[in-house]
Amino acid sequence: MLRPLIGITLDNVENTLASGKYEVGVGYSRAVAEAGGVPVLLPHEISRVPDYVQRCDGLILTGGVDPDTSTLPADWPGHAPVHPKARVMDPARQAFELALLAEWDHVKPQGPLLGVCLGMQLLTLHHGGTLNQYLPDTHASDVVERHRKNDHAIRVTVDDSVLQPPTTEAEAITHSNHQQAIADAGTLRVVAVAEDGIIEAVDNPGRPFYLGVQWHPERGDNGPLSRGLMGSLMNALR
Repeated sequence: MLRPLIGITLDNVENTLASGKYEVGVGYSRAVAEAGGVPVLLPHEISRVPDYVQRCDGLILTGGVDPDTSTLPADWPGHAPVHPKARVMDPARQAFELALLAEWDHVKPQGPLLGVCLGMQLLTLHHGGTLNQYLPDTHASDVVERHRKNDHAIRVTVDDSVLQPPTTEAEAITHSNHQQAIADAGTLRVVAVAEDGIIEAVDNPGRPFYLGVQWHPERGDNGPLSRGLMGSLMNALR
């Protein structure tokens, strides 16, 4: 029996359409392999999006810098001028991942999908949500530092999500690295928050596994909020 293929998006570290280098943290592919899947890295070839979606059984949108909200369609709730402090992502990557999301929703609406950090933000924008583009504008410095390359606790706020509530204080600790956050989840549901109220996870309860998390589960242990999430994704395929 063939193992499921899990597509993993890539970052372009030089953020340019003309050239660049792809990279992605090894934790993503390692966690997928440990959970029994076959990790497949997806270059930003937008013409191949239908092929990627047909062949992949699950999808992971990885972390990165900040979306360019100014290029979203004018009638999208998330459309907005780019904040001066935003670290704008490669436009080719943004166009590719939004096309990937649209194709995935159309062709494989029951297929498992996980968005991580930037991936969660793109997922939310895709579903009519909005962003807080610069946390220092709206939150105290201790809150901002808690979410910049730091560990902090989260709280799962619903009982029926694929996101399993932690059973110990240690399991509730996650690792974040972001300067933007979800302001409004659009048509998605908020399923976890940080102690400071920042939205930490969203889902679609009508789908078997359709989840966005603001933290980096691939950098953690095998607990339910870390690499164990990859196991939950694989279980959705079974």
